[in-house]
Amino acid sequence: MILTQNYSNYTTENHTVWAILFERQYQNLQGKAIPEFFEGLEKVGFDRNHIPDFDEVNKRLKPLTGFEVVPAPGLVDDTLFFQLIAARKFPATVWIRSMAQLDYLEEPDMFHDVFGHVPLLTIPVYCQFLEQLSQLALQYTDRPDVIDLLTRIYWYTIEFGLFSKNGKAQIYGAGVLSSVGESNLAVSDASIKYRFDVEQVLNTTYIKETFQSQYFLITDFKELLDALPALSEALVALKESIEAPLEM
Repeated sequence: MILTQNYSNYTTENHTVWAILFERQYQNLQGKAIPEFFEGLEKVGFDRNHIPDFDEVNKRLKPLTGFEVVPAPGLVDDTLFFQLIAARKFPATVWIRSMAQLDYLEEPDMFHDVFGHVPLLTIPVYCQFLEQLSQLALQYTDRPDVIDLLTRIYWYTIEFGLFSKNGKAQIYGAGVLSSVGESNLAVSDASIKYRFDVEQVLNTTYIKETFQSQYFLITDFKELLDALPALSEALVALKESIEAPLEM
């Protein structure tokens, strides 16, 4: 982890890239993203023309939900990630793609982390789910198989989750919110959508290299919170089945 964002190091091109990505996706998400996302953008005070200053964002964000954005050099390992989230600290990369990478990027950058995730961190029940999911994960840091299953829950909710409102799909997952192509696909009839179900998600692998082939729908964030006991029971059952001695 790094300790500061070093905001003065951002170049004119960096701010221009942010501005282009922000304006393009802000317009594209009209009618596709949940209203709470746009409300969150206002609450954290994002400037569409300049990269957000984490210190300034945190002055607005922390009083709302206790969450704050902390600078990270890039992807962090699972244990550290869950430790930070459980402490209501969201690790966000401080680098942003170049002008030549506007439409394709292999590794998540600041636009994904900040534009996609941070506005939702203004929603108390969403933050409660994120925190409790991370606390659950910290009980299994010595079990890569269990962490993989929990990653599936995170993937199909926090990263690629959809709402179902009045028979219409709306986006709340950060991986969809920050991608023009993914956001167009996710709400279209071309994508497969299922009602959110813990058991089904645990049995569904996820895709990193391309757009998702399927998405899961919830009706409100409390639905995710209410699903945590069933998730915990499923993980305990899995652990017990693996640890049970073989019958002779």
